Amino acid sequence: MTRFIFKRLGIALGVLLAATYLFFLLAANAGDPLEDLRASNQQNREELIAARTAELNLDVPVPVRYFYWAADAVTGDLGTDYRTGQEVTEMIGKASGQTLKLIGFSSVAAIVLGVMIGVISALRQYTGFDYGVTVVNFLLYSLPSFWVAVLLKQWGAIGFNDFLADPTIPPLALLIIGGVLGVVVGAAVGGAWKSRLIVGGTTAVLTMAVLAFMSWSGWFLDPSLGPVVILILGVGFALAVTFLAAGLNNRKALYTSLVMAAVGGIAWWPMQMAFGYTDGLVAFIQLIGFIVAGYVVGLLFRGPDKKISARVGAITGGLVYGLLWLDYLMSWWLPYTETSTINGRPIATVGSSTPQLADNTNYWVGTIDTYTHMILPIMAIILISLAGYTRYMRGSMLEVMNLDYIRTARAKGLPERTVVMRHGFRNALIPLATIIPVDLASLIGGAVITETVFGWNGMGKLFVTALREVNTNVLMGYFLVTGVLLVIGNMIADILYAVLDPRIRVDA
Repeated sequence: MTRFIFKRLGIALGVLLAATYLFFLLAANAGDPLEDLRASNQQNREELIAARTAELNLDVPVPVRYFYWAADAVTGDLGTDYRTGQEVTEMIGKASGQTLKLIGFSSVAAIVLGVMIGVISALRQYTGFDYGVTVVNFLLYSLPSFWVAVLLKQWGAIGFNDFLADPTIPPLALLIIGGVLGVVVGAAVGGAWKSRLIVGGTTAVLTMAVLAFMSWSGWFLDPSLGPVVILILGVGFALAVTFLAAGLNNRKALYTSLVMAAVGGIAWWPMQMAFGYTDGLVAFIQLIGFIVAGYVVGLLFRGPDKKISARVGAITGGLVYGLLWLDYLMSWWLPYTETSTINGRPIATVGSSTPQLADNTNYWVGTIDTYTHMILPIMAIILISLAGYTRYMRGSMLEVMNLDYIRTARAKGLPERTVVMRHGFRNALIPLATIIPVDLASLIGGAVITETVFGWNGMGKLFVTALREVNTNVLMGYFLVTGVLLVIGNMIADILYAVLDPRIRVDA
């Protein structure tokens, strides 16, 4: 493995050197960085041209100029922006931080949703649900990202902000939403048509009832969960996590998760006081505390495999804390929307924050403001990425579920959940695990179109601005960072494939 890593590293460095050289040639010939000075009417124009020529080494042949840049880049000096004088490393640090906000949320959501939908679609092959997922996937895969972004601005921001002026859901909309969701859930659960009809009908009725209550009570203007809803949702999470990770027959794991759900309902009152002194670091520590508590509860219950109980408790504890945190965050929604700068229209269509908000904004208001600016670009990236992950997971799951060892597991009388989750799902993740690192590395380079449409100051917008200004130092800094990430992503993908699949011999 060590020999393989060093071999891949040597190849990667060679590829990176050749790629940066070719990109430097293209960037240097993309335009004239002196164009604005040549068109200037300033009296000292010639002096300014001479100064910029010396600063950017424009009097040196381009190949030689590349080696000047490479020598500085090896020492960590990527140069400066000739227009602002700002260090390129500082510019990339700020832009990459903004991009990571989008990529972190959107990638995790797209991967989780894509894997879930892909697995269900594979298990329901050639059903109405499978055909529907296939049609939607091809539709999302073919949609232009700028068009998705514009539609989200129109319907996701402007439409929702208009809805908040009178947050009442008409009866026809309730019927349509409940009916569509009921059909989707009924098709996804599978089984006999009677059971699907019962599940789908129950889902539709509950959805319409909940939405009608939210509309009648003004929940959209002043949302909250409260201890009862947190307890109910916590029990739902507990059952789902136990079913997927251990099976409902594992009573110790089930008791562990239900205890953590009860802890969430009881902890609502003390956490209301604790959240009053919470910031980002404290919230992270609180999350770790709930996860550790769930792990300890699982160890105390023990069971056939105490590690499984502990894992179920830890996951449930983290989810329960998320509900508590979300509930308290909701309590700040009304104060946020009633500020003069927001004026009842909280979903932003451009930018990464509201500049007019007071500098002394607390953690909760600042978090809401950040999320209201992030929600549209995140949704755009999710919709574009979701189709690919769903198709990859569906194809991989179908291939695995038709292999001999799956038939052997079923012939041994193992429960279907064990066959699917333990023997099928884990092995179906192998191809996806080799794709995700490369996708994440490329996304960190910036979703250029999405960031431009939403005015998000990330890596994508930095690249577009530098290209427009023929700013070679910034372009090379961008390319170096994204190139290194792509090389690392490819190496991680190769190593993961070798680790996850014992049939792969890296030293062969």
